[in-house]
Amino acid sequence: MRQSMSAAIISIFLALVSMSVNARELPEFTDIVKRNSPAVVKITTTTITQQRQNPYHQYNDPRIPEIFRDLFQQRGQPSPSPQPRQQSMGSGFIISKDGYVLTNNHVIDGGDEITVRLPDRSEYKAELVGTDVRSDLALLKIEGDDFPTVTFGKPRDLDVGEWVLAIGSPFGLDYSVSAGIVSAKGRSLPSEEAGNYVPFIQTDVAINPGNSGGPLFNLDGEVVGINSQIYTRSGGSIGLSFSIPIEVALNVVEQLKDKGQVVRGWLGVVIQDVDTDLAEAYGLERPRGALIAQMEKDGPAEKSGVEIGDIILEFNGTEIIDSADLPHEVGLTKAGAEVPVLVARNGDKKRLTVTVGSLEGEGDNTIASVGEDPGGRLGALVEELTDEQRSSLRLLGGVVVTRVLPDSAAARAGLRGGDIVTLINNRPVSSVESYRQAVSELPVGKAVPMRIIRNGRAGFVALRIDE
Repeated sequence: MRQSMSAAIISIFLALVSMSVNARELPEFTDIVKRNSPAVVKITTTTITQQRQNPYHQYNDPRIPEIFRDLFQQRGQPSPSPQPRQQSMGSGFIISKDGYVLTNNHVIDGGDEITVRLPDRSEYKAELVGTDVRSDLALLKIEGDDFPTVTFGKPRDLDVGEWVLAIGSPFGLDYSVSAGIVSAKGRSLPSEEAGNYVPFIQTDVAINPGNSGGPLFNLDGEVVGINSQIYTRSGGSIGLSFSIPIEVALNVVEQLKDKGQVVRGWLGVVIQDVDTDLAEAYGLERPRGALIAQMEKDGPAEKSGVEIGDIILEFNGTEIIDSADLPHEVGLTKAGAEVPVLVARNGDKKRLTVTVGSLEGEGDNTIASVGEDPGGRLGALVEELTDEQRSSLRLLGGVVVTRVLPDSAAARAGLRGGDIVTLINNRPVSSVESYRQAVSELPVGKAVPMRIIRNGRAGFVALRIDE
């Protein structure tokens, strides 16, 4: 009996010791949160719209009980404001003591006013320094100094299965913390608008609407990513979230500060995956690399001796496993750089030196900045259309609106970010230069027509400059 009791006591003791050891092995997040949360901000974007709201529309929120919706509809009071203000919320974080803030482009896209709120509830009006649609990043600036900041880690050093932590404002719930693990690295999520230039970090961290633009930390308290997208059927987290690696973001930040725009490396090739049969045909031991299916005439790849049918196995010292790996590496390479490339050609391997070009439609874009050129009379910033936009909308010309300033002629006309301007006062707009010229000749105090394309549909707005 005594031996049985002794054995039971020993078993219980060993179980408790095991539980204690396991508890000590679990990550400790409290210090990370205390050190970094002061630099995480909530971003509120206000958009002023010209259209009068349906007086019942604002009460159709399904979160409002049916009885209250009915009560409001019965009152039927018209909207009191001729210029309703719509708000959206997201997250961001301060990257320098002088007030530079990093967030997602989709958090602030189309906004007229941007407000940054710190955890101590202090608020600042933010200036938009620049955006990059392809990486979904935006750089803001708030006035002040000695702001709390984050430190940066190296996403390449992350291991799948490693713990990570996110801080943000999901559904407007300020400064919420969630944790999980890295599920995968180098995920490709191509889109028509953004291309395939971001090797996303996939995690199972609970990320929801409002977390966008917030930081992803490793266990050293360093930012390794920016929470950007979720995969969901319900509108909320189902354990598939994607973050932009911080090294990609810092490259964008550097260019936005220096040039006000982002220029990416470009090869001028169309690529495809290598399957088992192609690998055998090329004498490869396994399927890998990016097969060149088509090349731009006189493009960087062709000029550097790359041929159709080549399989790029290495680019600038980095092995290309999947074809999607190549745009990630090329996009991070500076235009004009000469990089070593290993290709498989006709059963042999050949080393080339490739001079990287700049991605068409980015390096040559011109922004009409308010107050610095005639386009500033409208209070709208515009850019040239990309070839993809022209092709998809079957346009010969036009400019795309990137930002509309509040209380401007453009805002009063109901212009929004993303609108494409094709005619001003019956004059065709084929480029930023023709846009500037048309705006410079607009009469004062007289309404003139402006043709725009919004969400694929053409229409006219009345434009009036009061000076």
